[in-house]
Amino acid sequence: MTERRMARRYELSLPVVIRTASEPEHSSGRTRDISTRGVYFTVHREMTPGMELDFTLTLPAEITRGPEVYIRAYGRVVRVERRQNGELPVGIAAVIEKYDIIRAETGTA
Repeated sequence: MTERRMARRYELSLPVVIRTASEPEHSSGRTRDISTRGVYFTVHREMTPGMELDFTLTLPAEITRGPEVYIRAYGRVVRVERRQNGELPVGIAAVIEKYDIIRAETGTA
């Protein structure tokens, strides 16, 4: 089998907060891997392919070697992987269509 991905994926378990246009409440999950073009995360919520997403990833200080960095991204679900028994969490593969990097402000005394 040949690799079809266009961008290198990094195995990172990061906190992610997800919002959809259909539900104003946010859901929390964790990434499994991420690239500049896509993300795979698990979440305790049902989703369907084609859903538009607004999500924020947090890069902790251990990774950035400084203040936390937030990645605010917009995209859509391309694949949903349900457990065999139908229980949550579900795995979500999403394409990233746009993202912004937001650096945390460092306080000065």
